[in-house]
Amino acid sequence: DKIAKVTYPGLPGDKYYERAQKYLPDGTCGVISISIKGGRAAAVRFMDALELACDEVHVADIRTCVLHPASATHRQLTDEQLVAAGIDGGMVRFSCGLENVDDIIADIDKGLAAI
Repeated sequence: DKIAKVTYPGLPGDKYYERAQKYLPDGTCGVISISIKGGRAAAVRFMDALELACDEVHVADIRTCVLHPASATHRQLTDEQLVAAGIDGGMVRFSCGLENVDDIIADIDKGLAAI
């Protein structure tokens, strides 16, 4: 109930699902974009509460990492340009690492509880 949207090409209904099935027949990657309800402030609270996931400028690591595009990679864009690029203030890119899945889920739960 604290997440407005999940973007992941491995989910049926995602706009890139068919392409993922065609070009990635063995499965998609571990990068998921979520949009936290409450916008930028809520996304920052979510990320600040995480203990396992590292706040990174990139999400290409073996560790679980998170990135807030609106204030990192796309920080130079206006709010209007962010919307045009498909990025809302609540968007967090989450890259699942090699840690134990239960630990990753617990970290996500901790972040969501902080909102």
